[in-house]
This record gives sequence, structure tokens and C-alpha cells, in this order.
Amino acid sequence: MSNIVAIVGRPNVGKSTFFNRLIQRREAIVDSVSGVTRDRHYGKSDWNGREFSLIDTGGYVVGSDDIFEAEIDKQVELAIDEADAIIFMVDVETGVTGMDEDVANLLRKVNKPVFLVVNKVDNGKRAEDAVEFYALGLGEYYTIASINGSGTGELLDALVEALPEKEEVIEEELPRFAVVGRPNAGKSSFINALIGEDRYIVTDIAGTTRDAIDTKYNRFGFEFNLVDTAGIRRKSKVKEDLEFYSVMRSVRAIEHADVCLLVLDANRGFDGQVQNIFWLAERNRKGIVILVNKWDLVEKDHKSVKEYEKAIRKQIEPFTDVPIIFISALTKQRIYKAIETAVEVYKNRSKRIKTSELNEVLLPIIEHYPPPAYKGKFVKIKYIMQLPTPQPQFAFFCNLPQYIKDPYKRFLENKLRDNFGFTGVPISVYMRKK
Repeated sequence: MSNIVAIVGRPNVGKSTFFNRLIQRREAIVDSVSGVTRDRHYGKSDWNGREFSLIDTGGYVVGSDDIFEAEIDKQVELAIDEADAIIFMVDVETGVTGMDEDVANLLRKVNKPVFLVVNKVDNGKRAEDAVEFYALGLGEYYTIASINGSGTGELLDALVEALPEKEEVIEEELPRFAVVGRPNAGKSSFINALIGEDRYIVTDIAGTTRDAIDTKYNRFGFEFNLVDTAGIRRKSKVKEDLEFYSVMRSVRAIEHADVCLLVLDANRGFDGQVQNIFWLAERNRKGIVILVNKWDLVEKDHKSVKEYEKAIRKQIEPFTDVPIIFISALTKQRIYKAIETAVEVYKNRSKRIKTSELNEVLLPIIEHYPPPAYKGKFVKIKYIMQLPTPQPQFAFFCNLPQYIKDPYKRFLENKLRDNFGFTGVPISVYMRKK
């Protein structure tokens, strides 16, 4: 389980530049998966071998100044609730502003590591100017220039030092299924329908579930833990962008889970926010089942299901091998099928394939459709093995790994799926030098 670090501060102090710098260091290496940069507010980073999740609270705020300030307060409060450490970024060019003071007031009460980071310090004069930030009452500060990265090393050393050690919780090995989705898609109703009791208060107000709640589930011969993503705390009268809250809350549930049941409202469709949560689960290499809820309320004919499904698969390319089930939590239509499918996806995710079998099945296919030659050189794949990781990753050993491009990797992934059945599970394909 990785720690969560949130970056807070008013707009235009350079939070996103800093965020991008930190995650690229790592994403460029790990996430060479197409479609990964769709959601810029959440990423994984590591420093000195400590991995952490990074959340950039910037970029979500829309509206006028007063809404702006209310928004920033809420984002800071949420960051305080959810994160293990907080980076509070300020800008040496503008000096201390009223908004900085508001954020500092919230952060002074916090019992978590807070790092005051003065950005845009790229010369000695500016380093002297940074002294005024002592006035915020947060103690020592770090000076950086996120545009070129100077000073980030010392900050990160201190940050990973302060992150609480996450003890690996060894529980009985029950699969963990997280129910995720945007507010008001019917997540709690789905869980109530499964458990058969109203242990969640279900209302029409988005975000009535407060915290991620774990429920042990044992029916129809299945046993697993259900994790319900916390909904969103809505403050009345503030027109707010729920995106940030959904993503922030989903991060936790997704990182804890083996399989994510992504619930969406059939009437709203597979919109941007649902897509963000989908790619979040995909990037964390979790099993995924898409549940189209409230299907009983949709006017349909014999073609509806096929068309709806086709539209979703178009949105999730290239990872289209995902089960899509049309359910109604209200009438309990197909909810058992949803769980059955989640259990299958869980088994697919932990599936191990013998090396001999992999080579017997795939080498003839590869011989038949070899990778395209590059600059007159022929790429030969000699040997394949599955890596000993919790989710399916395969190494293909060949003479010139650098010449194998994404389309061919996707071809290999599809052949793995066709022959060994990894429905609902992201697969990683690596090329290694023989």
C-alpha cells in the first residue's frame, strides 16, 4: 500500500509543473501504456525506493473568486483527511498572499507532516526573498524551482523520511472488490441489493456515503470483502466540480482492491469522470468489471445493449477485453451475475501459466506473424515467461527488444488473451534482451 501525498496551494504557484516533474520520472518508465496520460491529477512516484501516490489538487477549480476560495478550502480539507503528507506550495514572486494565509491556518492544526515549499526560487536574490514565508507559522521551508527541478532532491529526501511506514496488513486472503463510480450512480444501492439489508443510507443526494466501508460478504458460495468507495461531502450553495473528490476517494479504494466494480448510471453514460476512474483502475493494474446500473429505467429495443456496449468499448480502447453487465440495483436484475463475473476476473488476475505452455502456444503464432523488421534487422522472439507478480506480466526475450513497437506488443497481448483468457485484467508485456 503506498502512501498518499497531496499538493495544495492557490492557483498558478506551479503545482502542476512540480507534479508532472515527479510523476514523469517514473511514469515514463513504468507506464508505457497507451492512454495513460488521460488524467493528470493523480500519479505514482518514487524516491529512494519509497513509492507514493501523488495527488495534485490544482486544476479542478472553476468559478468566481469567492467560489475559488471556498473550493481551495475544501480541497485542502479533503487533502488533510485523505493524505499521509501534504506539500503546501507558495510562489516567491508574489510573496505571501491572503489565500496563502488561509491555507496555512488550516494546515497549522494538522497532525500530519506538512512541507512548506517556496517555488520559482532560481537565484540567490529570490532565496533571500523566501524568508518572508516564515510569517506563515509553518516553520522551516524548502526552496525549489519546479521548472528545472533544483531543490526537489532535498525536499523529497525529507518527504519520504516523514512518510509513515505502511505495515503490510496480513489478513486472510479474501479477494477485495471495490465498488467505485461517480456519485449517485447507485453504488450503495448495489451493495444493499447484494447484502440484502439497508446498511447504507441511500438518498438522491450525491455523496451520502461518507467513508470507505468494508463489508465481508458470504453468499451463493462466494466469500470476499466489499469496499464501498466513500461518496462526496457536499457543501450546499457551492457549485463544485465533483471530479476531484471522486478521484481522490476512489484512489484509496482502488489501491486497496483486487477487482474494481465500476458502477455507472445508464442515463448518464460513460462520461469523463467515469473514464477517469476506469483509467485509474487500469493504471493500477486492477481487475475491472463495468456495471451499467439503472438499466430498468432506460427505454430500449433489441439493439440497445449491443449499441451501448459498443459505445463503451470504443471509449476504453485499447483495453477492450472488459466485461460489461447491465444491472438494476433496484430490481436486483443481474446483480448475482455481476459478482460471479467479479470472481472470474479475480481468478484471471491471479492466473499463472506454465512457461512450457506459453512457449508451445505462442511461439508458432509469433513465427507465423513475426515482428516487422526494423532498419533491415529482423527481430526474433526466442522465449516467453510469466513474471512472478501479483498481476499478469509477461516477458518476451528477443535479440532486439528496442525495435518492437506498441502495435506489435498489443498484438502479443491480444494473443495472450485469446489463448489464455485474461478478461477484465490489464496485462503488461515487456521485451527483454535474451
